[in-house]
Amino acid sequence: MSGEQDAIVAGTDGSEGSLRAVRWAAREAAQRHARLHVVHACAPLVGLYGAGLSALRGASEQIRRAARERLDEAVRVAHDAAGDEVVISSEMPEEAASPLLVERSRRARMMVLGSTGTGGFTGMLVGSTAVQVSAHAACPVVVVRGREAAEGPVVVGVDGSRGGERALATAFEEASRRAEPLVAVRSWNDAEFPGYYGNLYLTVDWDEIEKDEQRTLTEQLAGWAGKYPDVEVERVVVRDRPYRQLLEWSSRAQLLVVGSRGRGGFRGLLLGSTSQALINHADCPVVIVRPGQDQ
Repeated sequence: MSGEQDAIVAGTDGSEGSLRAVRWAAREAAQRHARLHVVHACAPLVGLYGAGLSALRGASEQIRRAARERLDEAVRVAHDAAGDEVVISSEMPEEAASPLLVERSRRARMMVLGSTGTGGFTGMLVGSTAVQVSAHAACPVVVVRGREAAEGPVVVGVDGSRGGERALATAFEEASRRAEPLVAVRSWNDAEFPGYYGNLYLTVDWDEIEKDEQRTLTEQLAGWAGKYPDVEVERVVVRDRPYRQLLEWSSRAQLLVVGSRGRGGFRGLLLGSTSQALINHADCPVVIVRPGQDQ
């Protein structure tokens, strides 16, 4: 069985942002009684012409040694955060970060990444790695950023999509496990209504639309509330853009959960604009859940 099988997987590149993600992952692994697998992607001089030359081979070895030191540091950080309660494994494949982490996500319980960093030795910013992995991972991806509060609600964005339904499942599970309330946010705005109605736009009954949104949210939450009767749920329906509301709630949340509209193929990357805004600006860790991910 490989090290990442059903484990929490933390990607690291030696940056402070990624080490912070490793600490978060280690604490989560201890609370969940799960294993932790730490991954450092190291692809020295990939694609360089003449990489077989002795000078370049020497540079590659230096890069590998430095990468091993950074991986060892991340493992020490994980042990310090989790103590002896967690089984910790690690690996340093010579592969590019994003496709490697997506592949590891197929057997992982959760993938944890930092929101900023140098991208290790692949020349890729961790921010872009986080976006790519979030758009393609086979398990929920946590981007650790902002505050790390020990208390506070779990906040979930509700939009009625397949990804949103799976985000609801994840949010209820997290709220129940953390013994915290759940805030379900459904936001809508006038930009969602076609502009070709002309003057009819002025006759739209916004109060009636808000009532419809309230009813829709209640229906979407009903099944999950019955499955998790221990979770106190606050319903929030507001006329605003989703990312603005969720960013505001992130300043009070312990965890923020949203769905993703990821598509296959790195060149065809599509991560919802709301998800991207939260990865870049949220004030607490963000969980991205894609359609098709099993809960």
